[in-house]
Amino acid sequence: METEDLILGKAVYEDWRFMYQNVWSRPETAKYMLWKVTTDEEAARARMHRTMAWQESHDSWLVYEKRSRQAIGFAGVKEIRSRIYEDTGIALGPEYVGKGYGKQILERLVEYCVSLGGVEFCYSTRAANLASKALARSCGFVCQNSEWKTDPRSGEPYELEIYKKDLKGFAACQNHRTPS
Repeated sequence: METEDLILGKAVYEDWRFMYQNVWSRPETAKYMLWKVTTDEEAARARMHRTMAWQESHDSWLVYEKRSRQAIGFAGVKEIRSRIYEDTGIALGPEYVGKGYGKQILERLVEYCVSLGGVEFCYSTRAANLASKALARSCGFVCQNSEWKTDPRSGEPYELEIYKKDLKGFAACQNHRTPS
């Protein structure tokens, strides 16, 4: 799958180094996620094997920047009920945040779910993750509710906000672009 600047594709083993450097070793990327930082190259190589195995049977992809050809993040979706989808996480390395890439990814995931016959898309984010909340709103998602969770890494409580978008009569969050 492609966007203007990105490719969402299945991982290959050789991507382990870019994922380690750009994403998995970065505490600022893991901060709002449910995974732990990978601390060395051997662990990154093992993580890549697990990632590749997971992606074989899941709608989950690495995110590649077209310009640099580097793996810079990951994204995925899953069907939670008939024709209702949710994100399974969107993560980008810190150097790739603030470039509009998150919006491109979320738009593409929504379009993908529409192509599967999806009628609703759910997006969740920690209440403290202001950038993720702004992304959801910029793409037309509306906060439906929140719930308290416990971070399995730290044992600390956090508020998870659930955003939804109706996909019937879908128009992507594409800033109302008109055909050229």
